[in-house]
Amino acid sequence: MTTAKPQLVFVHGIGGLRNAANDQQLWLQALATGARLSGHAERISALTQGWLADVTFADYSEFLTPKGTQGGTHVNELEPDDERLLADLLDAMLDELAEQFPPGNGTQDARVIGQARHHLDALASGSQAQGPGEFGRQLVWVTTALLQLPGLRQTAQWLNGQSFALHLAQVARYLNRRGHKAALGSAIRSRVLERLDPTRPLVFVAHSLGTVVAYEALHEYEGQVALWVTLGSPLALGGIVLQRLVPQPPSCPENVATWLNFWDRNDVIVGRPRLANWIAPSSSGVKAETTAVKSSGVWTHTATKYLEHAQVADPIVEALLP
Repeated sequence: MTTAKPQLVFVHGIGGLRNAANDQQLWLQALATGARLSGHAERISALTQGWLADVTFADYSEFLTPKGTQGGTHVNELEPDDERLLADLLDAMLDELAEQFPPGNGTQDARVIGQARHHLDALASGSQAQGPGEFGRQLVWVTTALLQLPGLRQTAQWLNGQSFALHLAQVARYLNRRGHKAALGSAIRSRVLERLDPTRPLVFVAHSLGTVVAYEALHEYEGQVALWVTLGSPLALGGIVLQRLVPQPPSCPENVATWLNFWDRNDVIVGRPRLANWIAPSSSGVKAETTAVKSSGVWTHTATKYLEHAQVADPIVEALLP
């Protein structure tokens, strides 16, 4: 049995430039809330003070959001490949949302999703003019429509459809393997792995786009992973994400001992809980074990919302114990 101090790594998702120290503290506080609810109150100080594990917040935001901007490249300046990938991502998201809110159920959510689908289908059919930057500008019509969903309309994370589109475009930029974009993904994965010690136990907690980064980074990592936790993951968003993962065919990284996946039905970014079926197990039989959580509040796609749940925090704390 190893006596080395464990490593706890947090990997963030889409968004603007991060303050790694502040975000690490927020994630730890949320994890402490979940730990208290799960019966680990006596271990909260050890967790938040870094006595239980060496904590790293892997901040790669500078690669996707240049300084002085809030979402990265202006939507009018997205490269054509990124525009198309963003359109595919929105298409997959709308398909997922339509499963939850079928067009015929007459709800406001269903009407909003139908409106967004109308805009996206019009673009796909080529019925709209396509001058320079026009396709990207019209994709904002789709994200603006989506912001009418109650869970998005009332959150301050995105002020308008353009900021929402730019943050979603970060997924497209990471998954774009053409030309210099391959170097972008490599740099992001290097940032995530650079401070890790393969000789020590590792608990890896990834959120949103971070779960895609984590999937590929862990396939490159030479050490063992006691626990991999994915929160609000888009890994199962069909062709747009699943078929672009490296390596192919998608499978659980060989060095992962346990993979726990958590999703919230009201999280508009996450695909349905298909990871166990769509991503093959490792050679030792490890695959995603998916659990649904239900968050309070108007915006469920944040790592802290997930970490506050007892069923999320409990296995993380248990994996860090000697």
